[in-house]
Amino acid sequence: MKRKNVITVDLGAESGRVITVGFDGNAFHMDEVHRFANVPVSVRGTLHWDVLRVWQDIRTGIDRAHADAAGIGLDTWGVDFALLDRNGQLLGNPVHYRDKRTEGMMEWVFDRVPRRTLFERTGIQFMQINGIYQLASMIRDHSPLLDIAATFLTISDLFNYWLSGYRGCEFTQATTLQMVNPRSRDWDWATLDTLGVPRHLMPPVTAPGTKIGEDRGVPVLLSACHDTGSAVVGVPTTTPDYVYISSGTWSLIGMEISAPLINDASYEANVTNEGGVGGTFRLLKNVQGLWLAQQSRQTWRDQGIDLDYEALAHLAAEAAPFRSLIDPDEHRFLAPGDMPSRIQAFCHETDQRIPETPAQIMRTIYESLALKYRFTIDKLIALTGRTVERVHIVGGGSRNALLSQMTADVCNRVVITGPIEATALGNAIVQFMALGQFSSIAEAREVLSKGSGMGYYEPKNTRAWEEAYGRFKKLIISN
Repeated sequence: MKRKNVITVDLGAESGRVITVGFDGNAFHMDEVHRFANVPVSVRGTLHWDVLRVWQDIRTGIDRAHADAAGIGLDTWGVDFALLDRNGQLLGNPVHYRDKRTEGMMEWVFDRVPRRTLFERTGIQFMQINGIYQLASMIRDHSPLLDIAATFLTISDLFNYWLSGYRGCEFTQATTLQMVNPRSRDWDWATLDTLGVPRHLMPPVTAPGTKIGEDRGVPVLLSACHDTGSAVVGVPTTTPDYVYISSGTWSLIGMEISAPLINDASYEANVTNEGGVGGTFRLLKNVQGLWLAQQSRQTWRDQGIDLDYEALAHLAAEAAPFRSLIDPDEHRFLAPGDMPSRIQAFCHETDQRIPETPAQIMRTIYESLALKYRFTIDKLIALTGRTVERVHIVGGGSRNALLSQMTADVCNRVVITGPIEATALGNAIVQFMALGQFSSIAEAREVLSKGSGMGYYEPKNTRAWEEAYGRFKKLIISN
């Protein structure tokens, strides 16, 4: 088979990259052509995404990669959105999901649409960052932008619009907003009408794999535009008996299922049913993830202590185990800021030894993440009754050998790590399926499973971890 290349644009909360992915009939070949930072900007107390800067970097990367490309696909983080006017012009810089405007908005929405009703309609977990609470804050505050807006687009769909001219919301991305009915695969009109969202704002919900236009003669194809949706496609599994952890700023822990699981048990567990590719859904839970490490590192850099992630992991490996534990999803850890001080405050308030050094704080972070992974996996198993033989960790966080080994130990299961660029590979696979290169995700995963660069971690020291898990469960507040 002659090698075919596609361009993948993968935007995370901390960085973005443009990667060409080729497939020659036997293996994938990747070439990163542009990598760039994604830095939010605070203006007069509001935290924004700098989408024009990001767009410039997207354009730079695509222009470098354009030769011989058969398609372009883009994925981004979830929950955020942009508004266009009637001429298709952007109305203001999109607001960041960590902005304070969503404080108290969950209660405001539940006063109008009961919490259980909202879950029944959408199947999405309750997180104050969700797009529905962001949009509701604009309705509550009578934002003048809503008076002149003509089109609502998710962040990925904004960039897709700039590439192709198409105004629509891709399904896997739209579901993250908590505004889509997974059964009808359309907007949850009952909720939007109750909240006062103008119907004319909402464009069509469009399936992944759809060609939406062209960029300088190259087809623009909808990948799974939510980065986790693409990452799950890129899991190199050959068995259904697994869970995945898409590890980065967030850790997304879940299973693939054939229909949304919406019942009292999933409601109480506060899990989510996000849209997937090929008729699947992602039954998963968000865990705060390496955000805790990122913000801790930034705090220390501001204090003149500049340590890279490899050095921080080495320090954590040398620190005493199980000294202090936190719930990574406790509300205080959501916003940017001095994470070490917040971790210390949590430990003080829960009568634990307070971690003082970067080594102790990083050990606390990694152990607590691994324990929360176990807690979440146990919850998913209880909900589905499925057997889990292995844990696949994909994404940038899969490079963290210490956290991967901790996860194997506490879960008492084999952990397989990689590919690091699972999101870009999954993005490309959806494009290749649209181009007729693969008939199914399973066929593409068979190719992935034979690739190189994966790590394997066998469980060790499981008794000590089991004791720590009992202690952890007494500490956490279920989110």
